Amino acid sequence: MYNKWEVIKLRSIDKRGKLSEDPFSYQITKKRTVRIFFGGKEIKILKDAKAEQLIKKMEAVDYDDYDVQLLLAKVTGNFKHGNEKVHKSKY
Repeated sequence: MYNKWEVIKLRSIDKRGKLSEDPFSYQITKKRTVRIFFGGKEIKILKDAKAEQLIKKMEAVDYDDYDVQLLLAKVTGNFKHGNEKVHKSKY
């Protein structure tokens, strides 16, 4: 799916290095549904064709941690900009 130059291009997207911290996790269910988590909270569920497309892309990059993180970030869309405030808990 991805050739060598496309992988280099993908790696240049995360300039702040946030994806190296592995913020996303995922689960592929028996029904081939992909559940995507951020910080332990489920944020998106992919089904049918979109799930299969993501699984094929993850297989194409041999489930490389960084590349999978980038794919998950792209699937979640416009999720983090980097200017969010961190809310402090009162407890």
